[in-house]
Amino acid sequence: MSAAPAALPRPIRYGGRFAPSPTGPLHFGSLIAALASCCDARAAGGTWRVRIEDVDEPRSRPGAERAILDKLQQYGFVWDGPVVRQSGRSAAYEHALARLRSADAVYACTCTRRELEVAPLGPTGERIHSGTCRKPAGEVRTGRAQASLRVRVDGSVVSFVDLLQGPQRQDLRSDVGDFVVRRADGLHAYQLAVVVDDAWQAMTTIVRGADLLSSTPRQIHLQRLLGLPTPDYLHIPVAIDATGEKLSKQTQAPPLPDDAIPALLAAWRFLDQRPPDAHPATVADFWSFAVRAWSRLRLPPVAMLPAPRDC
Repeated sequence: MSAAPAALPRPIRYGGRFAPSPTGPLHFGSLIAALASCCDARAAGGTWRVRIEDVDEPRSRPGAERAILDKLQQYGFVWDGPVVRQSGRSAAYEHALARLRSADAVYACTCTRRELEVAPLGPTGERIHSGTCRKPAGEVRTGRAQASLRVRVDGSVVSFVDLLQGPQRQDLRSDVGDFVVRRADGLHAYQLAVVVDDAWQAMTTIVRGADLLSSTPRQIHLQRLLGLPTPDYLHIPVAIDATGEKLSKQTQAPPLPDDAIPALLAAWRFLDQRPPDAHPATVADFWSFAVRAWSRLRLPPVAMLPAPRDC
């Protein structure tokens, strides 16, 4: 494999973002991620952008994007620049794939769903791909028309220090295996799209839920292969329900209420931030306080926390 290109210099000004998927309405877990990422960016005097991660187009729901943006505005979020949609960024992802091909960093994989389901589980709870389709036996197996593209991980061990969760280390080969960057149906995978978009939008700090912590080494691996800068990462606790499940659209988490201030204050308490001296009378009052009072040092350094009962 040829050497990775030299990484681009990192931007000086803080760049942050919130990147929801349009698969349903925002819920309390979404609010936590949006609030933390926005406050961290604004407290640093940086930019904060909104990206709609609709790369998995079949899962997108009609009207969900509009509902998400309307709810963010209702809750007082103000973002910089236009909203970016991954569905309009296919050319950029194909360009990245071309670079990976030229470095012989990807190969066609025709493993069936059934074959993948019997692969061993790794520490992340995902199936570890064995590299069945790698060269020299890596040509598409006969009789199988559709192929995904997988990135070779070889002996790559990725270490980084999360700004909240601390030192992290993942042996990609033994913990994850070669991973998909373009699906068999032709759609680009999340891991590739998020890496390309974070670099394009000059993101310096990624604040998101700790459920994505195990994906970060794969993204750093891609950044290195593509010569892209690696941002700082800060993974906040995810909110879990009474059964221990993460609040999500899949677990039927209730949508955010129309009354914004109680929900914003609940998310603020979840993040263990200093309470306001007085109850904010307006959403604008809350934000004026929150940006001034935001402190990374107060964030709970855990992966998950129970959500408030009424959320």
